[in-house]
Amino acid sequence: MTIRFILMVNKQGQTRLSTYYEWLPMPERVALESEIIRKCLSRSEFQCSFVEYRGYKVVYRRYASLFFIVGCEQDSENELGILEFIHALVETLDKYFESVCELDIMFNLEKAHFILDEMVMNGCIVETNKANVLKPIALMEKASEETLFSKR
Repeated sequence: MTIRFILMVNKQGQTRLSTYYEWLPMPERVALESEIIRKCLSRSEFQCSFVEYRGYKVVYRRYASLFFIVGCEQDSENELGILEFIHALVETLDKYFESVCELDIMFNLEKAHFILDEMVMNGCIVETNKANVLKPIALMEKASEETLFSKR
């Protein structure tokens, strides 16, 4: 798998989470994000969820008020596989946050990144099983909880 970037964007076009798996200078990232977000948000729900743009294959899906946008190499990815990955990501976030919403992402950005990092490594999807993805974060929270109580 060759994922180049993952974005979570609200309906107003504000980026709530972005992860890049290739280096891009900041001005180029900002321009790319704004153009892709504008392109995805302007499409109707009856249009295809796949767009080719600037050498990327962009796959997106809307869940409630958030758009999940994944950019891949143009000729190497299966669009339906990426849609399945997006769905698995949303289900995992949903299980962790108990019905995930935009505010969960905004106020727990490090946890959202942690979950995403458990699923994707260096642009490759490495895990999609919800239990396997959430186990390390549960252990981490349990350890910090024990540390907190032992200091009292």
